[in-house]
Amino acid sequence: MDNHSAPITSSSRRLPFYLRPWLIVLLVIVFTGCIRLRLLNMPLERDEGEYAYAGQLILQGIPPYELAYNMKLPGTYFAYAAGMAVFGQTIAGIHLLLLLANSLTIIFIFLLGRKLFGDVAGLVACASYGVMSVSPGVWGMAAHANHFVVLFAVPATWLLWKAEEANLRRTLFLSGLLYGMAFLMKQQGIFFGLFGWGFLIWRAAQGKSILSADFVKKSVCFGAGMILPLGLTGLVLTWAGVFSKFWFWTFAYARSYVTSVPLSDGIQFLGRHLKATFDLSIGFWLLAVMGLPLALRDAATRRRTIFVMVFWICSFLAAATGLYFRRHYFILVLPAFAVITGLAVISGQRALRSRLTENAARTIPLLLFAAVLVWNISVQKDFFFQMPADRVCRAIYPGNPFVESLPVAQYIREHSSGNARVAVVGSEPQIYFYAQRHSATGYLYTYALMESQPYALKMQGEMIREIESGKPEFLVCVFYEFSWGIRPDSDLTILRWFDQYAREFYDRVGIVDTRSTGETIYLWGDEARNYHGSVEQYLTVYKRRPAAETVPAKTN
Repeated sequence: MDNHSAPITSSSRRLPFYLRPWLIVLLVIVFTGCIRLRLLNMPLERDEGEYAYAGQLILQGIPPYELAYNMKLPGTYFAYAAGMAVFGQTIAGIHLLLLLANSLTIIFIFLLGRKLFGDVAGLVACASYGVMSVSPGVWGMAAHANHFVVLFAVPATWLLWKAEEANLRRTLFLSGLLYGMAFLMKQQGIFFGLFGWGFLIWRAAQGKSILSADFVKKSVCFGAGMILPLGLTGLVLTWAGVFSKFWFWTFAYARSYVTSVPLSDGIQFLGRHLKATFDLSIGFWLLAVMGLPLALRDAATRRRTIFVMVFWICSFLAAATGLYFRRHYFILVLPAFAVITGLAVISGQRALRSRLTENAARTIPLLLFAAVLVWNISVQKDFFFQMPADRVCRAIYPGNPFVESLPVAQYIREHSSGNARVAVVGSEPQIYFYAQRHSATGYLYTYALMESQPYALKMQGEMIREIESGKPEFLVCVFYEFSWGIRPDSDLTILRWFDQYAREFYDRVGIVDTRSTGETIYLWGDEARNYHGSVEQYLTVYKRRPAAETVPAKTN
């Protein structure tokens, strides 16, 4: 027996061919992960605060919609609870959850792109998505629900194609299940499920089997998977005794919310977004515009190209829900857009093969894509590599008290017991999460109270009653424009009530005054009580007087 090892050759040291694409996927994850790690402690914005507070309550055994009302489905609340159980109930813990979700999505986008168009398309797609999804252009540094929608929608789409390709009903059930989870994360996820249904019908129509037993079985498998997450959630919330609140907020009020913006306003909002992100997205758009016609002319890729184009259309419809076109909604569009970018590159390579050498045809489209990617990164280099987390937060969300919420919550936490109640009169739920105190009212946002919708005045009355009966130890009044969204036709009953209620039962113990110059003044205790400066946008903290010292407010 020969005890000598075989000589190590240069070829044996090389990474196996099938693993080489994964090395690039890993580099994409490391690159985006380093950006997210650098900004790990960036203060939470209000949506993150909502999810974090709801997740915090879940970890305490309190179900969604009992102490925190909102129109979103509860999937992201449970995702946050799971993430905080692993990474901790901190800003860093929440952003580590986002890093994990984003990394998994990058992997699934590679798998989807590779399945449809090959390794090169998959790698271009995952690199495109990685950079676009961390961009401030889509508020990608915050752990919005949309990140969790695509986390499930992308593998669902990958499995959908695999299931139809190999006629696997079990895989089809898993695809439907993941689409159902995408919907549970946020209502807009329903458009991805509708895309899946449409694809199944399209394939059956092509095979003239739409009335066949096989199509019925496939539909049952797919539909059962889609319905299961919401069905189980409904049972859990019924058992917890909050189903009526859940139904009102996520269906009744949500229906009113998404139908309140006129089409003309929606077109304006979309135009503003496209204008604001033009320099970030123009390169990717040019690649798509040049590559899609080439892909549609190629018989070998035409059917898959149509599949991706319809996927993009459904993604856009998800982002367009309500016609608000807020920046983070466009995270829903990025996966399909990234795969289209990958398709554009390989279509360019195929088109050039008849005119150039093989190496040139393969290299030129990749160099063009690399130039687009480098340009995109260079435009955002300050956010990605230089600015500290607090400055990034202020730059992305000007006119919002996200940085200022931290010292306010710290003051409340240091000056109250763990069972103290707090009421934030405004839309800053991150204060509850930071303070680790329960809310005296379930109204985490006051936007709905200012909207022109049939429930607005009723909601104001309910919030007032909850605060009066809860007698919170601390009140936080938020007077920032973006925390209220006051309109010309808004009913201001709650603001008039608050002014009298605070004067009657509370003392001012803190004030955060944000000036138009960018300067922020923090005052506490006697300094806050005696402050008579010119407040522009501010947070005011009130502490309830002991019952014996309560002095009724003077009325005229």
